[in-house]
Amino acid sequence: MTKPAILVFAGSIRTGSINEKLAVNAAAAIADAGGDVSHISLSDYPLPIYNGDLEDAEGVPENGKKLAERFVASQGIFIAAPEYNGGITPLLKNTIDWVSRPKSTEHRPGPYKGRVFAIGGASNGGFGGYRGLLQLRHTLENALGTLMVPEMISVPGANQAFDEAGKLTAERPAGLLKTVAERLVAMAKTFGS
Repeated sequence: MTKPAILVFAGSIRTGSINEKLAVNAAAAIADAGGDVSHISLSDYPLPIYNGDLEDAEGVPENGKKLAERFVASQGIFIAAPEYNGGITPLLKNTIDWVSRPKSTEHRPGPYKGRVFAIGGASNGGFGGYRGLLQLRHTLENALGTLMVPEMISVPGANQAFDEAGKLTAERPAGLLKTVAERLVAMAKTFGS
């Protein structure tokens, strides 16, 4: 069986982002689990703040269409999601909203349904981004109808969870990342379209 295509990205574009470090580790774990990984940065797909009037006047921006096509070409998607004030980052929410706008047709599936999603988060605090992950999961699963990997990875105390080379060394989150990666690849083989 061919390797499932898995898209990986972080919901942060900040220099030195701990969630980008998590995305790098996730990409490696997913590749080890048998996924064909594409790791992208949202900085390569800048988008205006979603506005229905803008969409009516100008349509979906090209970067929104390109990202939607990246989603459609993937059987699975891993998002390393930072938490801002207990919720989803503006960058990530805006990306999710724009990617949802290109219309699906009989011959072209939408970017969310038919894909398996896994999510994780890292923060320097004790919750490890967990509150934001709950909001992200609700948006992806309940509002957009995605199939979700049951486990989520949360990396608390992230300022001490990675070594100097950026490898996730905290034992519990590293073990959970391996589990999430294996489950994502297995589910993407079975359910991803």
